[in-house]
Amino acid sequence: MTTVQTYTQTAPVFKTVNTSVANKKVKFNDGNQFPIVGLGTWKAKDEDVYYSVKNALDSGYRHIDTAAAYGNEEQIGKAIKDSGIPRKELYITTKLWSNRHHDPVGAIKESLDKLQLDYVDLYLLHWPVFLNPQGTPARVPLLPNGQRDIVLDWSFVKTYSLMHDVHDLGLAKSIGVSNFSVKNMKILLAAPETKITPVVNQVELHPHLPQFALGELCAQHGIKLQAYSPLGSNGSPVLKDETLLTIAEKYGVSPATVVFSWMCRRDVIYLPKSLNKHRLASNLKSVDLSDEDVDAINRIHKTFSKRYNDQDWSPMKPFEEDE
Repeated sequence: MTTVQTYTQTAPVFKTVNTSVANKKVKFNDGNQFPIVGLGTWKAKDEDVYYSVKNALDSGYRHIDTAAAYGNEEQIGKAIKDSGIPRKELYITTKLWSNRHHDPVGAIKESLDKLQLDYVDLYLLHWPVFLNPQGTPARVPLLPNGQRDIVLDWSFVKTYSLMHDVHDLGLAKSIGVSNFSVKNMKILLAAPETKITPVVNQVELHPHLPQFALGELCAQHGIKLQAYSPLGSNGSPVLKDETLLTIAEKYGVSPATVVFSWMCRRDVIYLPKSLNKHRLASNLKSVDLSDEDVDAINRIHKTFSKRYNDQDWSPMKPFEEDE
């Protein structure tokens, strides 16, 4: 990795800044490797997501994260095709939505058609909750009382075991899960039906929700954490945190770069979002944080902690025992 050194009059210390982590990879427990940084595309649609993916690929990204539920696989597929980048250089993730838990093979084939791909590099079980596949509206079916129409007599263990076929058929190089808590990870890993250990668990993760307990459990099984909303949701106060601002000033970088550097130190894959080409490039930068600075970031949640993507899956509670 290329490094440059900078010196400022106001801070009489040399700072080593990694110019890019675009080529930094982590190794999965199945032997496959994956870029540590990828483009998140949740809530990005139509022309916005097309140009976001195109600009990201132009900036050096090779890892693109999407999901059937995002409704943007077609635009992402077109952007990938138009980029002209060889397929073997790309790492594409999509996810099994909750109304297709009974049919992962059929669901991924539909995703692959939209993405114009023969396979994805990573396929994730999006949520550990099965929504009624005959319910309405189709994506998030609702009961008359307004709650989500959930199939209560179905286990996510069954869903994940059906996803084994996706892997065995070569439709996904690796499989994993998303939004799994410590409790649900333990259930999944202990189940005899789980023949393939998930390679990742993609969860909300940032300094206000560091997921240390979950990370420790996953590490015991060689499972990597992936961070969506690595800076919190829109309007969250993560980047205004005084600790992050102080550390950012020390290294002469943005608070976002400090957060991403902290994730690199933890070997956490992270998925920032942006439509801005300059910010996309900036999100690939990292600094070598001191142990003291890492410890300071680790303690932020003790003062203020919050889950920003806290969806209502009543009567199911995916995160009921979380930290």
